[in-house]
Amino acid sequence: MERVDVTALTPLLFLERSADVFGDRDAIVYGDRRLTYREMAAEATRLANALEASGIGPGDRVAYLMPNLPEMLVAHFGVPLAQAVLVAINTRLSGGEIEYILRHSGARLLVVDSELYPVVADHVGACPELAEVVTVDDTGRGRTDGTTPYGNLLERGDTTPRPWRVPDELQPISINYTSGTTGRPKGVMYTHRGAYLNALGEVIHSHHDSDSVYLWTLPMFHCNGWCTTWGVTAVGGRHLCLRAVDPGLVWKLIRTEGVTHLNAAPTVLISLANHPDASPVEGGLTVTTAGAPPSPTIIAQMEQLGARIVHVYGLTETYGPYTVCEYQDGWLRLDPGERARLLARQGVAFIGADPIRVVDEHMRDVPRDGETMGEVVMRGNNVMAGYYADPEATERAFRGGWFHSGDLAVWHPDGYIELRDRAKDIIISGGENISTIEVEQAVMSHPAVLEAAVVAMPHDHWGERPKAFVVLKPGEAAEPADIIDHVRDRLAHFKAPDEVEIVDELPKTSTGKIQKFVLREQVWEGRETRIN
Repeated sequence: MERVDVTALTPLLFLERSADVFGDRDAIVYGDRRLTYREMAAEATRLANALEASGIGPGDRVAYLMPNLPEMLVAHFGVPLAQAVLVAINTRLSGGEIEYILRHSGARLLVVDSELYPVVADHVGACPELAEVVTVDDTGRGRTDGTTPYGNLLERGDTTPRPWRVPDELQPISINYTSGTTGRPKGVMYTHRGAYLNALGEVIHSHHDSDSVYLWTLPMFHCNGWCTTWGVTAVGGRHLCLRAVDPGLVWKLIRTEGVTHLNAAPTVLISLANHPDASPVEGGLTVTTAGAPPSPTIIAQMEQLGARIVHVYGLTETYGPYTVCEYQDGWLRLDPGERARLLARQGVAFIGADPIRVVDEHMRDVPRDGETMGEVVMRGNNVMAGYYADPEATERAFRGGWFHSGDLAVWHPDGYIELRDRAKDIIISGGENISTIEVEQAVMSHPAVLEAAVVAMPHDHWGERPKAFVVLKPGEAAEPADIIDHVRDRLAHFKAPDEVEIVDELPKTSTGKIQKFVLREQVWEGRETRIN
């Protein structure tokens, strides 16, 4: 049979099509700035040509440290258009953490927001492969000495067309760093194929179309905005960029710009639902939520405000969402409390993903009885290609041929999964993963600390926050506030414990292993379980 050539799947095809079909439509809106889809495609092309003129070649890593600005959105197309790999860095990290990511990824060029540059100014010199730092001056701070203004970078390129194609759909399009279950971040590799398919899954499950007006309340650095950077572009929707999440501004934009969709962690939804400007949205609003299981309470609150909740679940290793709690016939007729309880489940696999499984320690499916717990495992197009430059961690993660999430769940008779616990040590605070090992190491570096254990404690706004139990060295003294400040000097502030309790000893097994479950039970006594 004669071979039929096929086009490699890549999200670049989305912008090519939208620039052709919706060329005069607004693609990006940010304050007074507006770019049509034709202009967005031209900007991405100019960026790709500028990167090539700057010595960036196929496979090179280009890092971005930015809020949800238009430049960050354009980078999701311009960087891969140059056949390079985008490394979008969490803007909440400390300078030392960002340095590690730049060094580990071997980033050749860093584009950084001028307000964030001071965080990395003393660290970029320690990254031997980093050839250039480019600053985007969004707030009028003026030129940052020793860096290249973003406009100067773009002047190296032009709008000479480039092919919106890639030679291999399995080549990496981005590397997203996550702390996972260890203190060292791991680089999760996304392919063009996986990003293409997950983006279409987002379009389908979040009910996007060409009339979508999408507000960027979810960080673009987080799983490339759950691939919505590419998905909304695919249907010619309008991107509303947002430098920071201000609930009052969000409500204003919902009404003045006709926002139809937003994605957010439950903590953001809590802020929105409880803001003085909160009131029912005329015409409806689709809210896709994940990051931590939303409580039925916040789901019910958002529904009362006219929002349709789309509850999804996934990890950085699965391009963001992997499952969705699909509405079933009759749910809309249920009591709101019962419907919210059903919607709080993690659900079933995305379109484009392999069916999700809950397995026992022998990789056998657990009974679908809603009671037997097992580990959630996944595989297929919506699972990472592996951890960058870490084959050992990749092999561990894919033991038995499936990606092991470390999350415990039950499987209901209707096929929907429901999380019952997280990997035992991870703290999920406002949708961000915090490694207890990393925090413990920072606490232990205090000269007065002998031993430390960090566990999640309940928090009404963030869901969970770190709490440290500390044993001091004999004869040493330290105040809890001193230890918290010590950690903040070493890690991003959101990772520092909110509370430090000085204790005489930590509970341990006969072999000397600290029993964190004892501490967690103590902290959570009388409160809801960690996973609703």
